Amino acid sequence: MHFRLKLLASFFLIAFLLLIGRLFFWQVIKGKSLASQARSQYQKSEKITAPRGNILGNDGSYLAGREEAYLVYAYLPEIVEEHNLIADKLAPLLADGEDEDNYKARISEEAGRIKTALNSDGAVWVPLKHKVSYEIKVNIEALKIEGIGFEDEEIRVYPEASSGAHLLGFVGKDDDGGDIGYFGLEGFYDQILSGKHGYVSRESDAVGLPILFGSLREVNAVNGVDLLTYIDKTVQHTVENALIKGLEKYGAASGTVIVMDPKTGGILAQASYPSYDPSFYQKYSDELFKNPATSASFEPGSVFKILVMAGALDAEIVKPDTKCLVCQGPLPVDKYTIETWNKVYRPDSNMIDVIVNSDNVGMAWVAQELGPDRLYDYLDKFGIGKLTGIDLQGEWAPVLREKGTWNIVDVATAGFGQGVAVTPIQLIRGAGAIANDGVIVKPKVVKKLEGVGWEEEIEEDEGERILSKKAAEDITGMMIEAAKNGEAKWTHLRGFSVAGKTGTAQIPIAGHYDEEKTIASFIGFTPADDPKFIMLVTLREPTSSPWASETAAPLWYSIAKDLFLYFGIQPEK
Repeated sequence: MHFRLKLLASFFLIAFLLLIGRLFFWQVIKGKSLASQARSQYQKSEKITAPRGNILGNDGSYLAGREEAYLVYAYLPEIVEEHNLIADKLAPLLADGEDEDNYKARISEEAGRIKTALNSDGAVWVPLKHKVSYEIKVNIEALKIEGIGFEDEEIRVYPEASSGAHLLGFVGKDDDGGDIGYFGLEGFYDQILSGKHGYVSRESDAVGLPILFGSLREVNAVNGVDLLTYIDKTVQHTVENALIKGLEKYGAASGTVIVMDPKTGGILAQASYPSYDPSFYQKYSDELFKNPATSASFEPGSVFKILVMAGALDAEIVKPDTKCLVCQGPLPVDKYTIETWNKVYRPDSNMIDVIVNSDNVGMAWVAQELGPDRLYDYLDKFGIGKLTGIDLQGEWAPVLREKGTWNIVDVATAGFGQGVAVTPIQLIRGAGAIANDGVIVKPKVVKKLEGVGWEEEIEEDEGERILSKKAAEDITGMMIEAAKNGEAKWTHLRGFSVAGKTGTAQIPIAGHYDEEKTIASFIGFTPADDPKFIMLVTLREPTSSPWASETAAPLWYSIAKDLFLYFGIQPEK
Protein backbone atom coordinates (compact mmCIF):
# COMPACT_ATOMS: atom_id res chain seq x y z
CA MET A 1 0.00 0.00 0.00
CA HIS A 2 2.80 2.41 0.92
CA PHE A 3 4.48 1.73 -2.41
CA ARG A 4 1.23 2.45 -4.26
CA LEU A 5 0.81 5.79 -2.48
CA LYS A 6 4.35 6.79 -3.43
CA LEU A 7 3.73 5.76 -7.03
CA LEU A 8 0.48 7.76 -7.14
CA ALA A 9 2.18 10.80 -5.59
CA SER A 10 4.99 10.56 -8.12
CA PHE A 11 2.46 10.38 -10.93
CA PHE A 12 0.67 13.51 -9.73
CA LEU A 13 3.99 15.30 -9.24
CA ILE A 14 5.14 14.50 -12.76
CA ALA A 15 1.75 15.50 -14.15
CA PHE A 16 1.91 18.76 -12.20
CA LEU A 17 5.43 19.48 -13.49
CA LEU A 18 4.35 18.72 -17.05
CA LEU A 19 1.37 21.03 -16.64
CA ILE A 20 3.59 23.80 -15.27
CA GLY A 21 6.04 23.27 -18.14
CA ARG A 22 3.25 23.36 -20.67
CA LEU A 23 1.81 26.53 -19.18
CA PHE A 24 5.30 28.08 -19.19
CA PHE A 25 5.70 27.13 -22.85
CA TRP A 26 2.38 28.65 -23.92
CA GLN A 27 2.39 31.72 -21.65
CA VAL A 28 6.07 32.67 -21.73
CA ILE A 29 7.81 31.14 -24.72
CA LYS A 30 4.84 31.34 -27.10
CA GLY A 31 3.10 34.20 -25.30
CA LYS A 32 4.06 36.99 -27.69
CA SER A 33 3.23 34.91 -30.75
CA LEU A 34 -0.19 33.89 -29.41
CA ALA A 35 -0.95 37.45 -28.34
CA SER A 36 -0.06 38.60 -31.85
CA GLN A 37 -2.36 35.98 -33.36
CA ALA A 38 -5.15 36.99 -30.98
CA ARG A 39 -4.74 40.63 -31.91
CA SER A 40 -4.82 39.73 -35.60
CA GLN A 41 -8.25 38.17 -35.08
CA TYR A 42 -9.82 41.34 -33.75
CA GLN A 43 -7.37 44.07 -34.82
CA LYS A 44 -7.04 44.81 -38.53
CA SER A 45 -4.35 46.99 -40.12
CA GLU A 46 -4.39 48.44 -43.62
CA LYS A 47 -1.53 50.21 -45.38
CA ILE A 48 -2.30 53.60 -46.91
CA THR A 49 -0.20 53.86 -50.03
CA ALA A 50 1.58 57.18 -50.62
CA PRO A 51 1.14 58.51 -54.17
CA ARG A 52 4.48 58.44 -56.02
CA GLY A 53 5.82 61.80 -57.12
CA ASN A 54 5.75 62.86 -60.76
CA ILE A 55 8.75 63.63 -62.96
CA LEU A 56 8.20 66.80 -64.98
CA GLY A 57 9.88 68.47 -67.93
CA ASN A 58 11.16 72.03 -67.61
CA ASP A 59 7.74 73.31 -68.75
CA GLY A 60 5.90 71.34 -66.06
CA SER A 61 4.55 68.69 -68.43
CA TYR A 62 4.67 65.03 -67.45
CA LEU A 63 7.62 62.78 -68.23
CA ALA A 64 6.55 60.18 -65.64
CA GLY A 65 3.27 60.22 -63.75
CA ARG A 66 0.75 58.05 -61.96
CA GLU A 67 -2.67 56.71 -62.85
CA GLU A 68 -5.27 55.04 -60.70
CA ALA A 69 -5.08 51.26 -60.60
CA TYR A 70 -6.62 48.54 -58.46
CA LEU A 71 -5.83 45.33 -56.65
CA VAL A 72 -8.41 42.65 -57.42
CA TYR A 73 -8.99 40.36 -54.42
CA ALA A 74 -11.30 37.58 -53.32
CA TYR A 75 -12.95 37.45 -49.87
CA LEU A 76 -13.52 33.70 -49.69
CA PRO A 77 -16.31 33.63 -47.03
CA GLU A 78 -18.52 35.54 -49.47
CA ILE A 79 -17.74 33.40 -52.53
CA VAL A 80 -20.85 31.43 -53.62
CA GLU A 81 -20.03 30.43 -57.21
CA GLU A 82 -17.78 27.53 -58.09
CA HIS A 83 -14.11 28.53 -58.07
CA ASN A 84 -13.52 27.10 -61.55
CA LEU A 85 -16.38 29.14 -62.99
CA ILE A 86 -15.10 32.34 -61.37
CA ALA A 87 -11.60 31.68 -62.71
CA ASP A 88 -12.92 31.16 -66.23
CA LYS A 89 -14.83 34.46 -66.04
CA LEU A 90 -11.91 36.51 -64.70
CA ALA A 91 -9.05 35.02 -66.73
CA PRO A 92 -9.87 36.76 -70.07
CA LEU A 93 -9.93 40.12 -68.27
CA LEU A 94 -6.80 39.62 -66.19
CA ALA A 95 -4.60 37.80 -68.71
CA ASP A 96 -1.63 39.62 -70.23
CA GLY A 97 -0.57 39.22 -73.85
CA GLU A 98 -0.96 40.95 -77.19
CA ASP A 99 -0.94 38.56 -80.15
CA GLU A 100 -3.88 36.13 -80.37
CA ASP A 101 -1.95 32.86 -79.92
CA ASN A 102 -0.08 34.15 -76.90
CA TYR A 103 -3.27 35.63 -75.48
CA LYS A 104 -5.06 32.28 -75.58
CA ALA A 105 -2.17 30.63 -73.78
CA ARG A 106 -2.14 33.40 -71.17
CA ILE A 107 -5.89 32.99 -70.55
CA SER A 108 -5.39 29.33 -69.78
CA GLU A 109 -2.41 30.08 -67.54
CA GLU A 110 -4.26 32.89 -65.76
CA ALA A 111 -7.30 30.70 -65.14
CA GLY A 112 -5.10 28.08 -63.52
CA ARG A 113 -3.42 30.69 -61.32
CA ILE A 114 -6.78 32.12 -60.16
CA LYS A 115 -8.13 28.64 -59.35
CA THR A 116 -5.07 27.91 -57.24
CA ALA A 117 -5.48 31.20 -55.35
CA LEU A 118 -9.19 30.61 -54.69
CA ASN A 119 -8.50 27.12 -53.37
CA SER A 120 -5.86 28.26 -50.86
CA ASP A 121 -6.19 26.26 -47.64
CA GLY A 122 -7.10 28.29 -44.57
CA ALA A 123 -7.13 31.59 -46.47
CA VAL A 124 -9.86 34.17 -46.01
CA TRP A 125 -8.62 37.01 -48.23
CA VAL A 126 -6.48 36.36 -51.32
CA PRO A 127 -5.06 38.85 -53.86
CA LEU A 128 -5.78 37.94 -57.48
CA LYS A 129 -4.15 40.72 -59.55
CA HIS A 130 -2.23 43.93 -58.87
CA LYS A 131 -2.18 47.11 -60.97
CA VAL A 132 -5.46 46.54 -62.81
CA SER A 133 -6.75 49.47 -64.87
CA TYR A 134 -10.03 51.28 -64.27
CA GLU A 135 -11.49 49.84 -67.49
CA ILE A 136 -10.79 46.27 -66.36
CA LYS A 137 -12.22 47.06 -62.92
CA VAL A 138 -15.47 48.23 -64.52
CA ASN A 139 -15.68 45.08 -66.65
CA ILE A 140 -15.13 42.84 -63.61
CA GLU A 141 -17.77 44.73 -61.61
CA ALA A 142 -20.21 44.13 -64.46
CA LEU A 143 -19.86 40.36 -63.84
CA LYS A 144 -21.33 40.88 -60.33
CA ILE A 145 -19.32 38.08 -58.74
CA GLU A 146 -19.94 37.99 -55.00
CA GLY A 147 -16.77 38.02 -52.91
CA ILE A 148 -14.64 39.81 -55.53
CA GLY A 149 -13.49 43.29 -54.45
CA PHE A 150 -10.95 46.00 -55.15
CA GLU A 151 -8.37 48.09 -53.32
CA ASP A 152 -6.89 51.33 -54.62
CA GLU A 153 -3.38 51.18 -56.06
CA GLU A 154 -1.54 53.25 -58.66
CA ILE A 155 0.41 52.47 -61.78
CA ARG A 156 3.47 54.30 -63.13
CA VAL A 157 2.93 55.77 -66.58
CA TYR A 158 5.34 57.34 -69.06
CA PRO A 159 3.32 59.52 -71.45
CA GLU A 160 6.23 59.87 -73.87
CA ALA A 161 6.74 56.06 -74.05
CA SER A 162 10.45 55.33 -74.60
CA SER A 163 11.43 59.00 -74.84
CA GLY A 164 14.09 59.78 -72.26
CA ALA A 165 14.04 56.22 -70.93
CA HIS A 166 17.69 56.25 -69.84
CA LEU A 167 17.18 59.53 -68.01
CA LEU A 168 13.99 58.43 -66.29
CA GLY A 169 14.61 54.80 -65.38
CA PHE A 170 11.56 52.76 -64.36
CA VAL A 171 9.54 51.54 -61.36
CA GLY A 172 9.84 47.82 -60.67
CA LYS A 173 9.38 45.53 -57.65
CA ASP A 174 11.54 44.98 -54.59
CA ASP A 175 11.96 41.62 -52.82
CA ASP A 176 8.71 42.15 -50.90
CA GLY A 177 6.70 43.02 -53.98
CA GLY A 178 6.60 46.76 -53.28
CA ASP A 179 7.29 49.49 -55.83
CA ILE A 180 10.89 50.68 -56.14
CA GLY A 181 12.69 52.86 -58.67
CA TYR A 182 15.55 51.51 -60.74
CA PHE A 183 18.12 53.44 -62.78
CA GLY A 184 18.00 57.07 -63.86
CA LEU A 185 15.90 59.53 -61.88
CA GLU A 186 13.51 56.86 -60.62
CA GLY A 187 16.38 55.09 -58.92
CA PHE A 188 18.40 58.10 -57.74
CA TYR A 189 15.40 59.90 -56.20
CA ASP A 190 13.40 56.79 -55.25
CA GLN A 191 13.12 57.67 -51.57
CA ILE A 192 11.64 61.13 -52.06
CA LEU A 193 9.53 60.06 -55.03
CA SER A 194 8.05 57.22 -52.97
CA GLY A 195 6.95 59.40 -50.07
CA LYS A 196 5.99 57.63 -46.83
CA HIS A 197 3.20 55.10 -46.52
CA GLY A 198 0.60 55.44 -43.75
CA TYR A 199 -1.67 52.89 -42.10
CA VAL A 200 -5.03 52.44 -40.34
CA SER A 201 -5.33 50.04 -37.38
CA ARG A 202 -8.76 49.24 -35.90
CA GLU A 203 -10.58 46.57 -33.88
CA SER A 204 -12.99 44.36 -35.82
CA ASP A 205 -15.50 41.62 -34.99
CA ALA A 206 -15.34 37.97 -36.06
CA VAL A 207 -16.61 38.69 -39.58
CA GLY A 208 -14.23 41.61 -40.10
CA LEU A 209 -16.64 44.49 -39.48
CA PRO A 210 -15.31 47.47 -37.46
CA ILE A 211 -16.34 47.51 -33.77
CA LEU A 212 -18.25 50.73 -33.17
CA PHE A 213 -16.43 51.73 -29.98
CA GLY A 214 -13.22 49.83 -30.71
CA SER A 215 -9.82 51.48 -30.83
CA LEU A 216 -8.79 53.26 -34.04
CA ARG A 217 -5.33 54.49 -34.97
CA GLU A 218 -4.46 56.20 -38.25
CA VAL A 219 -1.17 57.54 -39.62
CA ASN A 220 -1.58 59.56 -42.79
CA ALA A 221 0.56 58.85 -45.83
CA VAL A 222 3.04 61.49 -46.97
CA ASN A 223 2.86 62.07 -50.73
CA GLY A 224 5.95 61.60 -52.86
CA VAL A 225 7.72 64.73 -54.09
CA ASP A 226 7.55 65.87 -57.73
CA LEU A 227 10.78 66.47 -59.66
CA LEU A 228 10.96 69.47 -62.00
CA THR A 229 13.82 68.78 -64.39
CA TYR A 230 15.94 70.70 -66.87
CA ILE A 231 14.76 68.30 -69.59
CA ASP A 232 13.29 70.20 -72.52
CA LYS A 233 10.81 67.94 -74.30
CA THR A 234 11.24 69.75 -77.61
CA VAL A 235 15.01 69.32 -77.49
CA GLN A 236 14.60 65.72 -76.33
CA HIS A 237 12.30 64.81 -79.22
CA THR A 238 14.57 66.60 -81.69
CA VAL A 239 17.61 64.69 -80.45
CA GLU A 240 15.88 61.30 -80.39
CA ASN A 241 14.38 61.60 -83.85
CA ALA A 242 17.70 62.73 -85.34
CA LEU A 243 19.65 59.98 -83.56
CA ILE A 244 17.36 57.24 -84.86
CA LYS A 245 17.71 58.56 -88.41
CA GLY A 246 21.46 58.97 -87.95
CA LEU A 247 21.94 55.38 -86.79
CA GLU A 248 20.13 54.16 -89.88
CA LYS A 249 21.88 56.56 -92.26
CA TYR A 250 25.39 55.82 -91.04
CA GLY A 251 24.84 52.16 -90.18
CA ALA A 252 25.99 52.58 -86.58
CA ALA A 253 25.50 49.87 -83.95
CA SER A 254 24.53 52.38 -81.26
CA GLY A 255 24.74 56.06 -80.44
CA THR A 256 24.42 58.66 -77.70
CA VAL A 257 23.62 62.37 -77.77
CA ILE A 258 23.81 64.72 -74.77
CA VAL A 259 22.71 68.37 -74.79
CA MET A 260 23.73 70.41 -71.74
CA ASP A 261 23.67 74.02 -70.57
CA PRO A 262 27.38 74.59 -69.82
CA LYS A 263 26.63 77.44 -67.40
CA THR A 264 24.36 75.50 -65.05
CA GLY A 265 25.20 71.90 -65.92
CA GLY A 266 21.50 71.29 -66.60
CA ILE A 267 20.87 68.35 -68.93
CA LEU A 268 18.45 69.60 -71.57
CA ALA A 269 18.26 66.28 -73.38
CA GLN A 270 19.96 62.92 -73.58
CA ALA A 271 19.20 60.01 -75.85
CA SER A 272 20.87 56.66 -76.38
CA TYR A 273 19.91 53.83 -78.72
CA PRO A 274 19.12 50.98 -78.52
CA SER A 275 16.61 51.92 -75.82
CA TYR A 276 13.53 50.53 -74.07
CA ASP A 277 10.03 51.51 -72.94
CA PRO A 278 9.96 51.96 -69.13
CA SER A 279 6.23 51.14 -69.03
CA PHE A 280 7.03 47.62 -70.26
CA TYR A 281 10.55 47.15 -68.94
CA GLN A 282 9.90 43.43 -68.33
CA LYS A 283 9.98 42.81 -72.08
CA TYR A 284 13.54 44.08 -72.50
CA SER A 285 17.01 42.74 -71.80
CA ASP A 286 18.67 44.01 -68.62
CA GLU A 287 21.58 45.29 -70.73
CA LEU A 288 19.39 48.06 -72.13
CA PHE A 289 18.65 49.56 -68.72
CA LYS A 290 22.14 50.97 -68.17
CA ASN A 291 22.58 54.49 -69.50
CA PRO A 292 25.48 54.57 -72.02
CA ALA A 293 25.94 58.29 -71.31
CA THR A 294 26.87 57.62 -67.69
CA SER A 295 27.83 53.94 -67.56
CA ALA A 296 29.66 53.12 -70.80
CA SER A 297 33.26 54.14 -71.40
CA PHE A 298 35.26 54.55 -74.60
CA GLU A 299 38.59 55.89 -75.75
CA PRO A 300 37.61 59.36 -77.00
CA GLY A 301 40.22 59.96 -79.69
CA SER A 302 40.66 63.45 -81.08
CA VAL A 303 37.82 65.13 -79.16
CA PHE A 304 40.10 64.66 -76.13
CA LYS A 305 42.74 66.91 -77.71
CA ILE A 306 40.88 70.06 -76.65
CA LEU A 307 41.26 69.13 -72.97
CA VAL A 308 45.00 68.45 -73.28
CA MET A 309 45.59 71.61 -75.31
CA ALA A 310 43.52 73.65 -72.84
CA GLY A 311 45.73 72.41 -70.01
CA ALA A 312 48.90 73.33 -71.93
CA LEU A 313 47.55 76.81 -72.68
CA ASP A 314 46.58 77.32 -69.03
CA ALA A 315 50.02 76.18 -67.86
CA GLU A 316 51.53 78.57 -70.44
CA ILE A 317 53.55 75.72 -71.95
CA VAL A 318 52.28 76.82 -75.35
CA LYS A 319 50.43 79.72 -76.95
CA PRO A 320 48.15 79.57 -79.98
CA ASP A 321 50.99 80.67 -82.26
CA THR A 322 53.64 78.37 -80.73
CA LYS A 323 55.36 76.34 -83.43
CA CYS A 324 55.33 72.56 -83.24
CA LEU A 325 58.95 71.38 -83.17
CA VAL A 326 58.32 67.79 -84.27
CA CYS A 327 55.50 68.03 -86.81
CA GLN A 328 57.70 67.47 -89.86
CA GLY A 329 57.20 63.70 -89.75
CA PRO A 330 56.32 60.61 -87.64
CA LEU A 331 57.31 60.84 -83.98
CA PRO A 332 59.30 57.94 -82.45
CA VAL A 333 58.24 57.22 -78.86
CA ASP A 334 60.06 54.33 -77.22
CA LYS A 335 59.56 51.36 -79.56
CA TYR A 336 56.48 52.91 -81.21
CA THR A 337 56.00 55.50 -83.96
CA ILE A 338 53.20 58.05 -83.83
CA GLU A 339 51.77 59.16 -87.16
CA THR A 340 49.09 61.60 -88.27
CA TRP A 341 45.69 60.16 -89.11
CA ASN A 342 46.13 60.88 -92.86
CA LYS A 343 49.95 60.48 -93.08
CA VAL A 344 50.24 64.19 -93.98
CA TYR A 345 52.85 66.24 -92.07
CA ARG A 346 53.10 70.03 -91.74
CA PRO A 347 56.48 71.20 -90.35
CA ASP A 348 55.37 74.83 -89.91
CA SER A 349 52.26 74.04 -87.85
CA ASN A 350 51.37 76.19 -84.85
CA MET A 351 48.99 75.10 -82.10
CA ILE A 352 45.93 76.35 -83.97
CA ASP A 353 46.97 74.21 -86.94
CA VAL A 354 47.50 71.21 -84.67
CA ILE A 355 43.88 71.40 -83.48
CA VAL A 356 42.43 72.29 -86.90
CA ASN A 357 44.29 69.44 -88.62
CA SER A 358 43.82 67.11 -85.64
CA ASP A 359 47.54 66.39 -85.69
CA ASN A 360 48.42 63.38 -83.51
CA VAL A 361 52.13 64.13 -83.68
CA GLY A 362 51.61 67.72 -82.56
CA MET A 363 49.37 66.67 -79.68
CA ALA A 364 51.82 64.00 -78.53
CA TRP A 365 54.46 66.73 -78.42
CA VAL A 366 52.16 69.05 -76.43
CA ALA A 367 51.48 66.27 -73.91
CA GLN A 368 55.20 65.62 -73.58
CA GLU A 369 55.83 69.30 -72.96
CA LEU A 370 53.22 69.25 -70.19
CA GLY A 371 54.84 66.21 -68.63
CA PRO A 372 53.13 63.27 -66.89
CA ASP A 373 52.35 64.94 -63.56
CA ARG A 374 50.92 68.18 -64.93
CA LEU A 375 49.00 66.25 -67.59
CA TYR A 376 47.50 64.08 -64.87
CA ASP A 377 46.61 67.12 -62.76
CA TYR A 378 44.73 68.81 -65.60
CA LEU A 379 42.85 65.65 -66.55
CA ASP A 380 41.91 65.30 -62.89
CA LYS A 381 40.63 68.89 -62.86
CA PHE A 382 38.53 68.14 -65.93
CA GLY A 383 36.97 65.25 -63.98
CA ILE A 384 38.53 62.44 -65.97
CA GLY A 385 38.82 59.27 -63.91
CA LYS A 386 36.09 60.11 -61.37
CA LEU A 387 32.33 60.37 -61.09
CA THR A 388 30.69 63.59 -62.20
CA GLY A 389 28.06 63.32 -59.44
CA ILE A 390 25.14 63.62 -61.86
CA ASP A 391 21.80 62.81 -60.22
CA LEU A 392 21.18 59.59 -62.16
CA GLN A 393 21.44 56.14 -60.61
CA GLY A 394 24.06 53.88 -62.14
CA GLU A 395 26.89 56.30 -62.98
CA TRP A 396 30.25 54.58 -63.37
CA ALA A 397 33.68 56.03 -64.04
CA PRO A 398 36.73 54.31 -65.55
CA VAL A 399 39.83 54.76 -63.42
CA LEU A 400 42.58 57.10 -64.58
CA ARG A 401 46.04 55.59 -64.45
CA GLU A 402 47.61 56.42 -61.10
CA LYS A 403 49.73 59.55 -60.89
CA GLY A 404 53.43 58.78 -60.95
CA THR A 405 53.05 55.63 -63.08
CA TRP A 406 52.71 57.28 -66.50
CA ASN A 407 55.50 56.40 -68.94
CA ILE A 408 56.44 58.31 -72.09
CA VAL A 409 54.10 56.22 -74.25
CA ASP A 410 51.15 56.82 -71.89
CA VAL A 411 51.76 60.57 -72.01
CA ALA A 412 52.13 60.72 -75.79
CA THR A 413 49.03 58.65 -76.61
CA ALA A 414 46.88 60.47 -74.03
CA GLY A 415 47.69 63.65 -75.97
CA PHE A 416 45.49 62.45 -78.83
CA GLY A 417 42.88 60.57 -76.76
CA GLN A 418 44.08 56.98 -76.76
CA GLY A 419 45.01 54.91 -73.74
CA VAL A 420 42.51 56.94 -71.70
CA ALA A 421 38.87 55.97 -71.18
CA VAL A 422 35.97 58.33 -70.48
CA THR A 423 32.21 58.26 -70.29
CA PRO A 424 30.19 60.65 -72.47
CA ILE A 425 29.01 62.59 -69.40
CA GLN A 426 32.62 63.07 -68.23
CA LEU A 427 33.65 64.32 -71.66
CA ILE A 428 30.83 66.85 -72.03
CA ARG A 429 31.37 68.08 -68.48
CA GLY A 430 35.08 68.65 -69.15
CA ALA A 431 34.44 70.40 -72.47
CA GLY A 432 31.68 72.38 -70.78
CA ALA A 433 34.36 74.06 -68.63
CA ILE A 434 35.86 75.50 -71.84
CA ALA A 435 32.42 76.76 -72.89
CA ASN A 436 31.93 78.27 -69.42
CA ASP A 437 35.05 80.46 -69.48
CA GLY A 438 37.14 77.91 -67.61
CA VAL A 439 34.69 77.07 -64.80
CA ILE A 440 33.59 73.46 -64.46
CA VAL A 441 30.17 72.63 -63.00
CA LYS A 442 28.47 69.41 -61.96
CA PRO A 443 25.93 68.11 -64.46
CA LYS A 444 22.41 67.63 -63.11
CA VAL A 445 18.94 66.72 -64.32
CA VAL A 446 16.63 67.95 -61.54
CA LYS A 447 16.13 71.68 -61.05
CA LYS A 448 13.48 71.83 -58.33
CA LEU A 449 11.60 69.65 -55.82
CA GLU A 450 7.86 70.31 -55.52
CA GLY A 451 5.65 69.05 -52.69
CA VAL A 452 2.13 69.83 -51.53
CA GLY A 453 2.22 73.57 -50.83
CA TRP A 454 6.01 73.91 -50.98
CA GLU A 455 8.92 73.83 -53.40
CA GLU A 456 12.68 73.80 -53.08
CA GLU A 457 15.25 74.81 -55.67
CA ILE A 458 18.19 72.45 -56.05
CA GLU A 459 21.19 74.50 -55.01
CA GLU A 460 23.13 75.58 -58.07
CA ASP A 461 26.72 74.49 -58.34
CA GLU A 462 28.88 77.60 -58.40
CA GLY A 463 31.54 75.54 -60.08
CA GLU A 464 35.30 75.54 -59.83
CA ARG A 465 37.70 77.49 -62.00
CA ILE A 466 40.12 75.04 -63.57
CA LEU A 467 41.33 77.20 -66.48
CA SER A 468 42.14 80.87 -66.76
CA LYS A 469 39.64 82.87 -68.79
CA LYS A 470 42.44 83.55 -71.30
CA ALA A 471 43.17 79.84 -71.77
CA ALA A 472 39.45 79.11 -72.23
CA GLU A 473 39.18 81.88 -74.83
CA ASP A 474 42.26 80.62 -76.67
CA ILE A 475 41.11 77.01 -76.92
CA THR A 476 37.62 78.23 -77.92
CA GLY A 477 39.20 80.19 -80.75
CA MET A 478 41.05 77.07 -81.89
CA MET A 479 37.80 75.07 -81.83
CA ILE A 480 36.07 77.75 -83.92
CA GLU A 481 38.80 77.39 -86.53
CA ALA A 482 38.55 73.60 -86.36
CA ALA A 483 34.79 73.77 -86.99
CA LYS A 484 35.27 76.12 -89.95
CA ASN A 485 38.41 74.69 -91.52
CA GLY A 486 38.95 71.20 -90.08
CA GLU A 487 38.18 67.88 -91.69
CA ALA A 488 34.44 68.39 -91.01
CA LYS A 489 34.34 71.90 -92.54
CA TRP A 490 31.90 70.75 -95.21
CA THR A 491 29.23 70.29 -92.50
CA HIS A 492 29.72 73.75 -90.98
CA LEU A 493 26.73 76.08 -91.17
CA ARG A 494 28.00 79.35 -92.55
CA GLY A 495 27.40 82.38 -90.37
CA PHE A 496 26.86 80.46 -87.14
CA SER A 497 29.52 80.65 -84.44
CA VAL A 498 30.32 77.06 -83.47
CA ALA A 499 33.32 75.88 -81.46
CA GLY A 500 33.71 72.18 -82.17
CA LYS A 501 36.02 69.21 -82.58
CA THR A 502 35.72 65.80 -84.20
CA GLY A 503 37.10 62.56 -82.85
CA THR A 504 37.60 59.18 -84.50
CA ALA A 505 38.89 56.52 -82.11
CA GLN A 506 39.73 52.91 -82.81
CA ILE A 507 38.14 50.39 -80.47
CA PRO A 508 40.56 48.40 -78.28
CA ILE A 509 39.91 44.66 -78.47
CA ALA A 510 41.95 41.96 -76.66
CA GLY A 511 45.05 44.11 -76.27
CA HIS A 512 45.07 45.69 -79.72
CA TYR A 513 43.05 48.18 -81.76
CA ASP A 514 40.49 46.99 -84.28
CA GLU A 515 41.53 48.08 -87.76
CA GLU A 516 37.99 48.71 -89.01
CA LYS A 517 35.66 49.50 -86.10
CA THR A 518 35.65 53.02 -84.68
CA ILE A 519 33.75 55.33 -82.35
CA ALA A 520 33.00 58.62 -84.09
CA SER A 521 32.36 61.74 -82.01
CA PHE A 522 31.75 65.44 -82.36
CA ILE A 523 31.53 67.91 -79.50
CA GLY A 524 30.68 71.56 -79.88
CA PHE A 525 29.03 74.58 -78.30
CA THR A 526 27.27 77.59 -79.74
CA PRO A 527 27.23 80.58 -79.91
CA ALA A 528 30.93 80.28 -79.14
CA ASP A 529 31.14 83.51 -77.12
CA ASP A 530 27.94 82.95 -75.08
CA PRO A 531 26.82 79.30 -75.43
CA LYS A 532 23.17 78.35 -75.23
CA PHE A 533 24.13 74.68 -75.26
CA ILE A 534 26.97 72.23 -75.63
CA MET A 535 26.28 68.96 -77.43
CA LEU A 536 28.14 65.68 -77.74
CA VAL A 537 27.34 63.11 -80.42
CA THR A 538 28.94 59.66 -80.38
CA LEU A 539 28.30 56.84 -82.86
CA ARG A 540 29.66 53.35 -82.27
CA GLU A 541 30.89 51.40 -85.29
CA PRO A 542 29.43 53.46 -88.13
CA THR A 543 29.63 51.43 -91.34
CA SER A 544 29.02 54.12 -93.98
CA SER A 545 32.37 55.68 -93.01
CA PRO A 546 34.71 55.19 -90.05
CA TRP A 547 35.42 58.94 -89.84
CA ALA A 548 33.63 61.32 -87.47
CA SER A 549 33.83 64.09 -90.08
CA GLU A 550 31.47 62.04 -92.27
CA THR A 551 29.15 60.67 -89.58
CA ALA A 552 29.09 62.26 -86.11
CA ALA A 553 29.77 65.80 -87.33
CA PRO A 554 26.94 65.97 -89.90
CA LEU A 555 24.58 64.42 -87.34
CA TRP A 556 25.61 67.10 -84.81
CA TYR A 557 24.87 69.87 -87.30
CA SER A 558 21.56 68.34 -88.36
CA ILE A 559 20.42 68.52 -84.73
CA ALA A 560 21.99 71.94 -84.16
CA LYS A 561 20.14 73.35 -87.15
CA ASP A 562 16.81 72.69 -85.42
CA LEU A 563 18.14 73.90 -82.06
CA PHE A 564 19.29 77.19 -83.62
CA LEU A 565 15.66 77.88 -84.54
CA TYR A 566 14.32 76.71 -81.19
CA PHE A 567 16.76 78.79 -79.11
CA GLY A 568 16.55 81.79 -81.44
CA ILE A 569 20.25 81.65 -82.35
CA GLN A 570 20.87 83.91 -85.33
CA PRO A 571 23.77 83.82 -87.79
CA GLU A 572 26.39 86.48 -87.16
CA LYS A 573 26.09 87.97 -90.63
